[in-house]
Amino acid sequence: MSNTPPTSEALRAALSGLLDGLPPTQAARAVERLIANYRGTTPTDAPVLRDRSDVAAYAAYRMPATFEAVRSALAALRDAAPGWTPGSHTDVGGGTGAASWAVAEAWAGESPSDGDETGTGGSGTGRSGAGGGAGAGPRTTVLDWAEPALALGRELAEASGSTGLRAARWERSRISAAIRIESTDLVTVSYVLKELTEGDRAAVVAEAARAARAVVIVEPGTPDGYRRVIDARDRLIAAGMTIAAPCPHSAGCPIVPGSDWCHFSARVSRSSLHRQVKGGSLPYEDEKFSYVVATRFPVAPVAERITRRPQIRKGLVLLDLCEPDETLTRRTVTKRQGALYKAARDAEWGDAWPPPQDG
Repeated sequence: MSNTPPTSEALRAALSGLLDGLPPTQAARAVERLIANYRGTTPTDAPVLRDRSDVAAYAAYRMPATFEAVRSALAALRDAAPGWTPGSHTDVGGGTGAASWAVAEAWAGESPSDGDETGTGGSGTGRSGAGGGAGAGPRTTVLDWAEPALALGRELAEASGSTGLRAARWERSRISAAIRIESTDLVTVSYVLKELTEGDRAAVVAEAARAARAVVIVEPGTPDGYRRVIDARDRLIAAGMTIAAPCPHSAGCPIVPGSDWCHFSARVSRSSLHRQVKGGSLPYEDEKFSYVVATRFPVAPVAERITRRPQIRKGLVLLDLCEPDETLTRRTVTKRQGALYKAARDAEWGDAWPPPQDG
């Protein structure tokens, strides 16, 4: 069986047929309602995603953005640990599986690492779902409370062309303080903490830290989302994990609470449903997100991280940087600095700084 990397283009193709037969105005109304209410409280016996129409509309609207945000966070993990490949993955609150698509793409065609320093170290690689075979990507288990979301996730996985996604397990599980996660190499928790009570958030993060070798948490790039990420970051460190990204250190965040928030941006191609709901005409939008990546194996964090969009002026570029000494700095790179100036002009929000040296 062929194994096709589950790219953003493949995801859009798989989503394109979801709304067939559903009137556009009905889909738009469903999305507008779900944007405001989708799992606004702790999951209950009556999830807000009530049926296939709800799930299809919401998936078509939100999956591409979630995919791109998680994809960016995973790229930062891969940069910090280039020799590590997870053999197993648990997607907590994964819904229709956007994060699982990003994980499958990140390690498509790669076999799990060996050894305790940069590999899986036997941390559950055989216990997290039916494997897709060597090089098929991590074995994935998706946990979510909404059965309609899980059902649609299975359907999309079958259409993905990815051996690993097709082999994923989709399990109904309450995402709460009662959650138990089998030992696994990687846990993703994307756009989930905002749906939980404070107590459930703390328990889910603690359980992820206990079960996994690496944890990736993604939340909306809002002040509230950032606060949830920072709280999770503190809990991951307290559990003995090391911060791999986006921070260049595992010490305290230098941002004064309430003064600012750390977030990043990923570009997302907009579907006709996006344009209809938002009344826009641009073919893309920028998904703002906050994230943290922590591991139980050695990593090489960036020296500095660009925390805002670089400001290009005549003959200079202004870079806002998070530094390894727990400070925030604005750096001016001038035309006199030659290659560094050119790199600054090409740099993007969220990139490592300084750029890697060739050779």
